[in-house]
Amino acid sequence: MADFLLYALLAGLALALVAGPLGSFVVWRRMAYFGDTLSHAALLGVALGFLLEGSPASAVTVGCLRRAVLLGTRPQRQPLASDTRLGILAPSTLSLGLVVLSFMHEVRIDLMAYLFGDLLAISPTDLAWILGGSAAVLIPLVALWRPLLAITVHEQLATVEGLPVPALRMTLMLLIAVVIAVAMKIVGVLLITSLLIIPAAAAQRHARSPEQMAVGASLLGMLAVCGGLALSWFKDTPAGPSIVVTAAALFLLSFV
Repeated sequence: MADFLLYALLAGLALALVAGPLGSFVVWRRMAYFGDTLSHAALLGVALGFLLEGSPASAVTVGCLRRAVLLGTRPQRQPLASDTRLGILAPSTLSLGLVVLSFMHEVRIDLMAYLFGDLLAISPTDLAWILGGSAAVLIPLVALWRPLLAITVHEQLATVEGLPVPALRMTLMLLIAVVIAVAMKIVGVLLITSLLIIPAAAAQRHARSPEQMAVGASLLGMLAVCGGLALSWFKDTPAGPSIVVTAAALFLLSFV
């Protein structure tokens, strides 16, 4: 196996392993729009990283974390509904990132790679970044699985039981932000949320417990990565969209 294909496979499998249980929480809590907003804001982080002559990956991570904190903070009185705020922020941050990048004539940027991913161009440094980010998400996710599940089932009951609901809710949002920052290289800012939601939605149809759904989502995500890479390798299709198409096909098969 060629090195670049091995790097792509390892990176995709690591991300799918984490995206499965985290995507389950996204489906349960109906946070798809939240994920879209964070992923679209990632492109603005890339633009700021180039503008400040820093690391785009670090800028994206910091930007996603800041955006998650801002969105996760609930003011006493909200002038706009949550879905309205997210609907304004998602296209605005994406468009602002594109405008900022258009002014940077001295920097050569493969915009399609950031929008739709460039999995086959994974370098050893990128692989280390993705593996480290995936481990940084998976460890606290496993440790906090029961409390996170409790606040997902019923926040008021979890509060009565003494769980720190606001802190747990913010932790979940920060974990989603890290996964989105890591996944940008694999499927791009426009397709990140699909990798979280589609395998989890497919696994939900046949799971009998939350743990079964989380494991099933991870397995389906890994299968989608393998199928997408095979399609890209043999048919010369873009890797990121091929993974999403494979995941969508698995979702349709779940109805059979």
